[in-house]
Amino acid sequence: MFAPSRIVAPPGWSRWLVPPAALSIHLAIGQAYAWSVFKPPLESSLHLSGTASALPFQVAIVMLGLSAAFGGTLVERRGPRWAMTVAAVCFSSGFLVAALGAELRQYWLVVLGYGAIGGIGLGIGYISPVSTLLSWFPDRPGTATGIAIMGFGGGALIASPWSAHLLSVFGTSAPGIARTFAVMGVAYGLFMTLGVLLVRVPPGRAGTVAAPRLPAVRVSARNALRTPQFWCLWVMLCANVTAGIGILEKAAPMVTSLFAVTPAAAAGFVGLLSLANMLGRLAWSAASDLTGRKNIYRLYLGAGAGTYLLLALVGGSSKPVFLVCAAVILSFYGGGFATLPAYLKDLFGTYQVGAIHGRLLTAWSTAGILGPLIVNALADARGSAGRTGADLYTPSFFTMLGLLVVGFVVGEFVRPVHPRYHEPPGEGGRPEAVREEGVAP
Repeated sequence: MFAPSRIVAPPGWSRWLVPPAALSIHLAIGQAYAWSVFKPPLESSLHLSGTASALPFQVAIVMLGLSAAFGGTLVERRGPRWAMTVAAVCFSSGFLVAALGAELRQYWLVVLGYGAIGGIGLGIGYISPVSTLLSWFPDRPGTATGIAIMGFGGGALIASPWSAHLLSVFGTSAPGIARTFAVMGVAYGLFMTLGVLLVRVPPGRAGTVAAPRLPAVRVSARNALRTPQFWCLWVMLCANVTAGIGILEKAAPMVTSLFAVTPAAAAGFVGLLSLANMLGRLAWSAASDLTGRKNIYRLYLGAGAGTYLLLALVGGSSKPVFLVCAAVILSFYGGGFATLPAYLKDLFGTYQVGAIHGRLLTAWSTAGILGPLIVNALADARGSAGRTGADLYTPSFFTMLGLLVVGFVVGEFVRPVHPRYHEPPGEGGRPEAVREEGVAP
């Protein structure tokens, strides 16, 4: 698709230009975290329940995991620029199909566009820079991936107030929602193109662009699936994501029902969670370079469980406690994502880390169903029984607490990968060969 001479970095190219390229993709697809802003307008204009209005978001997260899992090897083979192009086309066109669905009042088109088509853009875009970043930054894997992946958490910080503004201009009826979707689709397509044009892969092998590395393990994506470490990480990620995404998807309606805030304040709350999500991705992943991945995951899961306990006991009666607890949980949620590529590198090496990462994101797909389903189904059921306020969400909070405890216990079983799963050293005794886009390894 692109000639290798146009995408391999020339001599003197700064590796610090690569994180901004990845950031442009992640800032765009991070809009998914602002979906809750669209829930009330869709529910009122199309007469949907809270569970039904979550469907596009849930489908998008499912497709994210599936496309990352099945496309991970292809992304490794074709390279970051190809992957970013696919992501930009799918994500922006998904908005346009959703706009058509809102205009025609055909909700299935909204689900198809935003959920299915846009979800493919989410998955391919999310994993597109991972291997490239780890190749450029073998000395700082947590920091490098944290810089890029924080964009996914911070996307809602931009999208939430922007969506609210567009809805105030165009209206919250079906035609207004359609125009909002259309404007966002075109804008995101243009913005993501910047990352496509900027990204480069390192010349030669990864070890030539930074300080020399000690020999690393080489585990293929196929062998990774046979290791207990992969499945322990899968459970840990699923628990952490379920606990965070349940609040995130329901953020605006939740804070409104608990504290009777205005729509603008609810959108501000979504923005606060996005900020916590974004900062957690950078701060916690950078800290993992110093503390180790296992210790930082102990924090996410153990302290996260304690935070949910506090939220369940007093969060519904105190707005400051609720806001702080929700922000902490979302910072752990984001940090778990940003630390994951470096954890995978530590355990499996960089040989096929992008493909392994893609397969592991099926845990995100599972959590994308579980989190919103737990919170929305329990809230709808308790609302039908006449419950209001904190009573709508307390059972969900205790459920999330239990999931985090399970994840914490499973995390204690993670050990280095047994040598029987390792691939033989690369040609010339070098441990890894970096796949350059358009160039055979």
